[in-house]
Amino acid sequence: MSRRNQITMSDAEMAAFLDQQRVVICATNGHRGWPHLMPLWYTVRDGQIWAWTYAKSQKVKNLERDPRATLQVEDGEQYHELRGIMIEASTAVHRDLELVTEFGVELLRRYSGAAGEELLEAVRTQASKRVALQFVPERTATWDHRKLAGAY
Repeated sequence: MSRRNQITMSDAEMAAFLDQQRVVICATNGHRGWPHLMPLWYTVRDGQIWAWTYAKSQKVKNLERDPRATLQVEDGEQYHELRGIMIEASTAVHRDLELVTEFGVELLRRYSGAAGEELLEAVRTQASKRVALQFVPERTATWDHRKLAGAY
C-alpha cells in the first residue's frame, strides 16, 4: 500500500476535520499572475465550503475574473501531526441580499455562538457590503500523518 493511500482521509474524517477547524486559506489568481492568499472564516453546506467577504475585496475581483480557487485547511505542528485538506474549486459569488444575510447569520453563529435578533441586526448592517462565496470542489487531496503512527 502506498503512503498516499495510508494518509488519505475518508469522507467522514474530512467532514469532522472541517467541522473542528476555524480558518480556510483561499488562494485566487491575482491580476499580475501571482497567487493571492487570504484567510477566511467558513461553514460547510452540503459538503461545500462557503465563506463571506467584502464585495469590493481583491479576492472577489480575482474570482470575478477567474472563478478558480484553491483552498487549504491544515492542522499540526510536527510532521507526525500534520493533517489537512486541499480543494481545487470553482467559485460562485452570491450577491443576493437575502442569501448573503442568511449565510452571514449561519457563519457568525458558528464563530460567536450568538443567536437571536441582535445577531440578525448585526449581520443585516454588514450584508449589503458583502458577498457569499460558494466553493464547488473539482479536486480534493487530503493527508493525515497521524495515521502513519510515527513510521515514515
